[in-house]
Amino acid sequence: MASLQDRSRAAVWHPCTQMARLADVPPLPIARGEGPWLFDTEGHRYFDANSSWWVNLFGHSDRALHDAIKAQLDTLPHVMLAGCTHEPAVRLAERLSARTGGALGHACFGSDGASAVEIALKQSFHSWKNRGQPEKREFVCLRHSYHGETLGALSVTDVQVFRDAYDPLLMRAHIVASPDARLGNEAEALAAMRALLAERHAQIACVIVEPLVQGAAGMVMYSPDYLRGLRALTREFGVHLIADEIAVGCGRTGTFFAWEQVLGEAEAHRHRGPEAQRPSADAGHWPDFILLSKGITGGTMALSLVLTTDAVFNAFWSDDVSRGFLHSHSYTGNPLACAAANAVLDRFDAGQLDANRAQAERLARAFAPLAASSPRVTHLRQRGMILAFDVADAPPRFAEAFHLAARAHELLIRPIGHTVYLMPPYLIDDAAAAFLADAVSKTLNDVLA
Repeated sequence: MASLQDRSRAAVWHPCTQMARLADVPPLPIARGEGPWLFDTEGHRYFDANSSWWVNLFGHSDRALHDAIKAQLDTLPHVMLAGCTHEPAVRLAERLSARTGGALGHACFGSDGASAVEIALKQSFHSWKNRGQPEKREFVCLRHSYHGETLGALSVTDVQVFRDAYDPLLMRAHIVASPDARLGNEAEALAAMRALLAERHAQIACVIVEPLVQGAAGMVMYSPDYLRGLRALTREFGVHLIADEIAVGCGRTGTFFAWEQVLGEAEAHRHRGPEAQRPSADAGHWPDFILLSKGITGGTMALSLVLTTDAVFNAFWSDDVSRGFLHSHSYTGNPLACAAANAVLDRFDAGQLDANRAQAERLARAFAPLAASSPRVTHLRQRGMILAFDVADAPPRFAEAFHLAARAHELLIRPIGHTVYLMPPYLIDDAAAAFLADAVSKTLNDVLA
C-alpha cells in the first residue's frame, strides 16, 4: 500500500491537489470497486459518498453498464464521427432530444465537462456572428460559479483557487450576484441580472448557470423560480442561456434534467420514459443549451454532450465552411462511451427517478437529527440526491482533516471548504442511509474535537 502511494506521488500529477500535501494526505490506493464501496490494496473498504467526483450513478462494477460496453467493444470500439456515424451516437442524441420534447434537438459531442462548456460558449458566439451580430461576444456567469478549468471555461468560473493563477490569460466575463436560499436573495440577484442585460445585451452572447445547485461554491442551492425569471430575462433581451448540468443532470436533483423543475411537474412528466417522444408545449421555456457529462456514462467512460436548439443549429447551416462549427477531438462520439450512456438512459426509462425519490427521503430522515445534535452544523439542505451542510467556525484545513478522519469510518468524502456534502450512488437503502449519517457524525466529532 505504501509502495503504491510512494510510486504515485513520484509519477502521477494528481488533479485538484497540491502535490506537496500528499505526504500528509496520501492518496488511497484503490484496487477494486463494488456497488457503493471502494476497496484499497489491503482490503479496507470505503463508501464512495461523492460518487468519485459525481460520476458514478449506480455504483462501481455495475453489470448492465459493463455488459453494454463489452457488447460494443466486440463490434465497434471507435470510428471518427467526421464523415461517419454509428448507431450508439445517433440513438443517444435522439433519446436526449426526446427528453426535452424536441426543444433541444441537436447534440454535439465532447470529451468532458470543460470541453462541453467550451463548445457551448463557442457555439453561442459563432451563431450570433453568423447571424450578423459579431459584437455579441461577452459572457455572463454567476458569483462563485464553476464551469471547468480550460481557459474558456475558467473565464466563466468565479472560484478563486482555480482562477487566480491564470487570470491574466482569461477573457473578461461579467460576474453577477448569485441566488442563495440561505440568504433569501433571489429577487436581488434577478434585479442585478436585469440591470446588466438592460445595459449590455447588444454585446452579450450568453449567460451560463448551474441550475438549482452551484457545486464548487459549496453546494449553494436556490429555487426554480430564479431560473424561470432568468429565462424570461434572456428571452426579453435576446441573450442565449446555457444550463450547465454537468454536475446536476442525470437525476441528481430529482429529475433527469434539473431544468425540468423549472417547467413544473406536469410538463416535466412529459419528458420521462416512453412519453418523452411527445412534443413539448413548453419548448420556449427550455434553455438554449444544456450541457451533460459526469453521470451520463455512469462513471465508466469520459463523455460530454451539448444539446441545443434549431435556432442555434440553423445559424451554422451553410455551404460556406467558415460558417460551420469545426470544433472536434479524436474521440468525439466514441461508440463505447455512447453505449454506456444509452445503458444509463435505459435505467432511467425503467423508473430510476422513482427509486431516487425514495432514496432521497431515506437520506433526509437519516440526516435530520444531525443539525439538532451539533450546534455547529448549519444550513442542512437537500435537493434530490444532493445533501449538504455547513460547519460553523470550522478549523483550518477543515476539508482535508475531514477527508482524512473519514477514512477511519469507512467513508470516502471530500468537503468543499467548510461545507460537507454527499452525492452518493443511487444505491441508498435504509442501512446505507443510516451508515452514512453515523459515519459523517463520527467524523465530524473527531475533527471538531
